[in-house]
Amino acid sequence: MQIKELKNYFFSILEGIYEPAELDSIFYILTSYLYGLKRIDVSLQPEFEISLHEMERWNSILIDLKNEKPIQYITGEAWFYGLRLEVNQATLIPRPETEELVEWIIESQTRNIESQTCTILDVGTGSGCIPISLKANLPKAKVYAVDVSDLALATARKNAIENHVVVDFLQVDILDVGILEYFKDSFMADTLFDVIVSNPPYVRHLEKVEIKKNVLDYEPHLALFVEDNDALLFYRVIAKLALQLLKPGGCLFFEINQYLGPETIALLRNLGFHTIELRKDFAGNDRMIRCSIQ
Repeated sequence: MQIKELKNYFFSILEGIYEPAELDSIFYILTSYLYGLKRIDVSLQPEFEISLHEMERWNSILIDLKNEKPIQYITGEAWFYGLRLEVNQATLIPRPETEELVEWIIESQTRNIESQTCTILDVGTGSGCIPISLKANLPKAKVYAVDVSDLALATARKNAIENHVVVDFLQVDILDVGILEYFKDSFMADTLFDVIVSNPPYVRHLEKVEIKKNVLDYEPHLALFVEDNDALLFYRVIAKLALQLLKPGGCLFFEINQYLGPETIALLRNLGFHTIELRKDFAGNDRMIRCSIQ
């Protein structure tokens, strides 16, 4: 089969499941992933031959796509802040909204990084997208990251190596009652941070009806969901920890549930944080918070 015929076949199998523009994007992601062919290459080589053996692989991919498996889990990679990252079903697929959070942190630290090394802690690192992109753009920074999942940490460590940055990773259950003592006894002993950042689980179970099948069926629920009756659990725990681990004037950054902006601000204010700033994402949703301690 020629690649121009394959494209028609691909669209005919998946039409009605994906929008045409999304299908177009997925098809060219796959031609790049499988053959190193960019969109222009496919246009210039419409008679590029797909073997019967390769068609078996395409048909397997089509089955996954019909079941709405994310393309990032099919290829095993995602791009975040200009970096290629390995992803798998132990890690969330990095989102554009999180890139905006990273951009905010970089902007806040660029002035300081010229004169001193800042220290950064990412809580719930997943694929490592946040600390790796921060280290890549703030090379003088000392960056630490923690997660409860050993599988996620294995992926994050690999991503750090492949992107040629050094991030110190530690397996931590942030909900452990002895978490502060654990931090003090770890390799981060005596370290205070300029920045603590987290994109913790924040989707309430009641919001599952809004979640698309490609997320609900494939991405790790451990990193997504929180109980309806304590939706700010991770924010409360991490904020209390930040009060002990931030330097004077240090900042805490969160990605948040768009429906819980005022509640999250109230929580942080009641804990004693100052200069609390809420930002919307590119879609106009309340998505990020920065706050500081005196």
